[in-house]
Order: sequence, then structure tokens, then C-alpha cells
Amino acid sequence: MFLALFVSGIVVVLVLLGLFVFGLRRRLIQRSGGTFDCSLRWNVSEHESGGKGWVYGVARYNGDRVEWFRVFSYAPRPRHLLERSAIEVLERRTPQGEEELALLSDSLVLACRHRGTRLELAMSEDALTGFLAWLEAAPPGQRVNVA
Repeated sequence: MFLALFVSGIVVVLVLLGLFVFGLRRRLIQRSGGTFDCSLRWNVSEHESGGKGWVYGVARYNGDRVEWFRVFSYAPRPRHLLERSAIEVLERRTPQGEEELALLSDSLVLACRHRGTRLELAMSEDALTGFLAWLEAAPPGQRVNVA
């Protein structure tokens, strides 16, 4: 009986510790400011549709690049780095079909190309406005492709 309570107590402590570290990571990512909720679908074919492949994340502006972190991860480093000069905006659209279930409500989808890889970003309208303004605010001499 004692052993079962002891093991149960350890499991509860480990779960709570995991949740604390998870929350601390999110707080550290957002500490420097300039973050927004952003789902990402990487390496998308042009005719792919549906809700598959979307990963919920947080994006953070860092100089001339956007760092994208998975929300459900303990990794301290960003999963993807998107450089402003390499981002080409292809189209902007509303979620279609099953995407509405896979994405946060009121999300808009921005199809882009980054160094030859097609990707899609889904974010709120306010975040999208900020992202497009950040793209267009490139230093003089840098090429920016915003459709």
C-alpha cells in the first residue's frame, strides 16, 4: 500500500514538473516580445488541401528573421528560421474545409515560399497585418516579394 502511494506521488510530482517546465519554456520564448500564435505547414504541395500537416506554434521576430517554435515541445531552440529576404508571399486565403477544425478560430492562411520550400502560415488577422508590415519594412536594397 505504501509503495503504491509513493509511486503515485512520484508520478504526480513528475507530471507537475513537466507542466512547469513546459510553461516556463513558453514564458522564456515570449519574454523578448514580438511573438504571435502561428500554425505552420511545411513543405506543402501546391494542390494539397485538408487539415493534415498543421502544427501549432509560436513565432517570434528576431531582427531580419522569424523564429518558429512548436508549442508542444520542450526544445529551447526554434524548429524553423524564416529569413525576411528569402520569404516570398504567394497567396492569402481563409481556411478551407477541414482546415477550419485544425486551426485556431479566425485564422487566415498565408502561402509562402522560403528558399524553394513551399509553406503555409496560419495566424490571426492582426498577426498577419504585423507580419506583412515586417516583411515590407526590409532594409533598403533587400528584395521583398509580397503579393
